[in-house]
Amino acid sequence: MRVLGIDPGLTRCGLGVVEGSVGRPLSMVAVGVVRTPPDLDLALRLCEIERGIEAWLDLHRPDAVAVERVFSQHNVRTVMGTAQASGIALLVAARRGLPVALHTPSEVKAAVSGSGRADKAQVGAMVTRLLRLDAPPKPADAADALALAICHIWRGSAQARIDAAMAATGRTTR
Repeated sequence: MRVLGIDPGLTRCGLGVVEGSVGRPLSMVAVGVVRTPPDLDLALRLCEIERGIEAWLDLHRPDAVAVERVFSQHNVRTVMGTAQASGIALLVAARRGLPVALHTPSEVKAAVSGSGRADKAQVGAMVTRLLRLDAPPKPADAADALALAICHIWRGSAQARIDAAMAATGRTTR
């Protein structure tokens, strides 16, 4: 399975593609960020993010997309920008018919480090270790995007199996 992880942000939108499956070694396909200048009009910034994500989808052809679920922060401006970038990511993936999953920051941290309270450095270190990289990806948004993809490969595929089993019995898990 090939997953595009997206750590949404208006200034830096982290993108990371990971390939692998549960119980098998994971490999990084690509990692990077889409950057937009803060002085650019909001609508144009969102267009830049859309173009960047579209280019990654064209180039890397993922099977699924994992996006960080927007959570409440004290800084309303930051959470609004994150939510807007997240909406673009969801739209672009849905337009292509790709399955999209939302994962909370604590779910991602727990998946890669074993602790939902891990800090950025711990997440970066574990991403480096799990993907057998020479150094943690920079900036942290890029490492977070890879962590999202890893989380989805490990947890998303398990959830899909549970959902399929429940559907076969006529019940749902959500």
